[in-house]
Amino acid sequence: MTKRDLVIRISNDTGLIQQDVMAVVQKTLDYITEAMIKGETVELRNFGVFEVKLRKPRVGRNPNDPGKDVQIPARAVVKFKPGKEMREQVLALTQKINNPPPATPPAA
Repeated sequence: MTKRDLVIRISNDTGLIQQDVMAVVQKTLDYITEAMIKGETVELRNFGVFEVKLRKPRVGRNPNDPGKDVQIPARAVVKFKPGKEMREQVLALTQKINNPPPATPPAA
């Protein structure tokens, strides 16, 4: 799903003009980004939590030249932890994939 798809769905469900919905969606994303830049945690109940984590510097390996070590510098990354409801719904999808319904025999 793209941002445009999201805007169209919200517009269709609410009857609001797509330009207005786009402005609200974009402003929401801008505010989340601003909070991340400040190092703040963004918690959206029933959806999930965005937070900035610092990765330590480490030594990596180049698969094309395994004899050489590559220094990977420390950096800040955004982590997302899904909320309980999202996690449960995605888990239900996994169970559907692992336990598909039995195939029906073809009609004769």
